[in-house]
Amino acid sequence: MPEKGNGRDPRIVAWEVTRRCLLSCKHCRAGAADHAYEGELTTDECLRVLDSLAAYSQPMIIWTGGEPMCRPDISLLVRAATDRGMRSVMAPCGALVTEKTMQILENVGVMACSFSLDGATAATHDAFRGVEGAFAHVTRAMEIARKIGMPFQVNCTVSRLNVAELPAIREQAVRLGARTLDLFFLVPVGRGKALADLALPAREMEEVLRWAFEMDRAGPITVRETCAPQAVRIWESLDRPGKHPAGCMGGRGFVFLSHTGILQPCGFLDIPCGDIRQSGYDFAKAYGESAVFRALRDPNGYGPTCGRCRFRFECGGCRARAYARTGDYLAGDSSCPLSTQE
Repeated sequence: MPEKGNGRDPRIVAWEVTRRCLLSCKHCRAGAADHAYEGELTTDECLRVLDSLAAYSQPMIIWTGGEPMCRPDISLLVRAATDRGMRSVMAPCGALVTEKTMQILENVGVMACSFSLDGATAATHDAFRGVEGAFAHVTRAMEIARKIGMPFQVNCTVSRLNVAELPAIREQAVRLGARTLDLFFLVPVGRGKALADLALPAREMEEVLRWAFEMDRAGPITVRETCAPQAVRIWESLDRPGKHPAGCMGGRGFVFLSHTGILQPCGFLDIPCGDIRQSGYDFAKAYGESAVFRALRDPNGYGPTCGRCRFRFECGGCRARAYARTGDYLAGDSSCPLSTQE
């Protein structure tokens, strides 16, 4: 089992505290819906997990779902994380955000929020999110966050459905007061499997990444990319503009914890890597005993071409895409043009 401070401890834990959600997004990895889910961790169980995380690595927690605000105890849990020395950010959909609820979240320790905007207009965003009024809810939530001084970023799932709208979505993010626009490139899992044909091919992804680098340099907000680890290679080819992008963090500094206590490398890579209940709520034990996490921390063991690429440590390729395409999470990443050499 790894010891604290060895550089392998998770720095970020994305915790799906509930799978219940008010939306019906086309790309949802979990196929979440607006109903109760059996087996979700109870308040007492969540507190035991927080004790274990605090004793192990004190990661930043991303409270996510589903819709994390659907949990009636969410403010209690965030406060408990804060009291144990851990930082918290949250990803609400916006429908439950009011000035009062946002103020409560800030008071218990939420440092920042992320809000998803997948279209520049109500028509395109609501169509993607599957609920009429979603655009109005999320833009109102951002206005409330700006009013009370809660920092926030805009997340956008990039696909053929909205790639032409990216400049307008960026303009919306700037107008609404976001500090960052984070481009999430579609991973075809969950309900997103039906959108596999709408994922950008490798060359188009690279074009969007180059645009993102240009927009990041132009300001006034930061533009980042997620689920596109090949950005590392492109960034270096462009003489290092802006801040160095991150490669795939799945299992390498990042852990996803499901609503039932199952550890995964990320939300898009649906491979059980430990059960927090079976481990006696000992996160270090569940994490340290996972053969999957150990394999992910050794890019030399990845299949070609990722395992031979000189960027294998910085980039690593998207393990979730590799798994979705081949059933092997160590295979090459089809979103990178170099993978055609396999």
